Amino acid sequence: MGKAKKTRKFAVAKKIISTKDTRVKSVAEKNKAKQKAELEKAKPKQVEQAVSALFFQYNTQLGPPYHILVDTNFINFSIRNKMDIIRSMMDCLLAKCIPCITDCVMGELEKLGEKYRIALQLAKDPRFERIPCNCKGCYADDCLVQMAKQWRCFIVATCDKELRSRIRKIPGVPAMYITNHKYTVERMPEAFGAPR
Repeated sequence: MGKAKKTRKFAVAKKIISTKDTRVKSVAEKNKAKQKAELEKAKPKQVEQAVSALFFQYNTQLGPPYHILVDTNFINFSIRNKMDIIRSMMDCLLAKCIPCITDCVMGELEKLGEKYRIALQLAKDPRFERIPCNCKGCYADDCLVQMAKQWRCFIVATCDKELRSRIRKIPGVPAMYITNHKYTVERMPEAFGAPR
């Protein structure tokens, strides 16, 4: 038995799905993205209400006596540099200062344990004002940022670079930090300790 001869078919091309067909993934994804964009355009936009305390970038709520939200590492670095917190704040701002501590910062200090007991004793000083916060067991940095955004009447004292960069994004809220064994304030031109 011999092989059956097949006749060749000329000019026959394989059938290909067109690029505009909905079965092609990229086209389907583009269509979905287009529908999503149309839905977002249809939604009403919500504009955040401007803070009435700000005159351009200048915060009119900031004035003596200054309320200063203190972070955990700020207390620790102040102790390491052998600085009295309240006196150094007054030297920096040339006015009365009331250091404030939120519940989250206090909790963070208590969690640090025996090594940081001096910082905890200092935080329990009656000259420090205790501010209750509504957040339950949240990260202390998030709590400070939320308090600063909500009230806009605080100076935030911290040595944490990441937290300082987050505070720079909030208009009208200055940050205090330690440089060369003294306190310095960012974005507050009338302060003595402001960087030149």
